[in-house]
Formats: sequence, C-alpha cells, structure tokens
Amino acid sequence: MWLEIGGALFELGEKLVDEARAKTRQRRWQSYHTVRPGEGTPLWNLLAAQLQAELKPRGAKVRLARYLGVPKQRLNDFLTGGSRLPDAELTLRLLHWLAEKRAGRDVSV
Repeated sequence: MWLEIGGALFELGEKLVDEARAKTRQRRWQSYHTVRPGEGTPLWNLLAAQLQAELKPRGAKVRLARYLGVPKQRLNDFLTGGSRLPDAELTLRLLHWLAEKRAGRDVSV
C-alpha cells in the first residue's frame, strides 16, 4: 500500500515538475521580447508628444541629441520613427531635459 502511494506521489511530482519547466520556458521567452513603440507603450507615446512640442524651435533637436550623446537620426528614431525605444538611462535624461526646459533652463546649451 505504501509503495502504491509513493509511486502515485512520484508520478504526480514528475508532472508538476514538467509543468513548472514549461511555464518557466514560456516566461523566459516572453521576457526577451523587444518592446516597440505603439499602442502598448502609452507612457512613451505621451513623453514623445511632449518632447516633440518642445523641439519645435530650429536647432533644438541637434542640441538635445548632443546633450544625450546620440546622433540626431537616433533621436528622430526615438521620437517619430516608431522603430526604437531609448534605454532607461536615456529616458531618464530625456525626462530631466524636459523638466529643465519647462522650468526655463535649457541644459543642452
């Protein structure tokens, strides 16, 4: 009787381990998906719209790109291209630049 219970528990344990491995693989795969700008990134869309409003004056994009240390084309990809998102450090620097600009100070000069 004890052997039957032990065997049933062993089989149940193997099934649970297999299910856990399958879920772990799925999560790992999902965590490496690259996020693209669009409907799934509402906060980025809002930030990009606010940045574009501040970048209307002539030469503002070039100054911002120099401040960020990225080419102007890359900044354009971030804001209008829809093909790239900046990393965390660049996003924080964009937020800092926007806050300073709205406070009347241009840190990119």
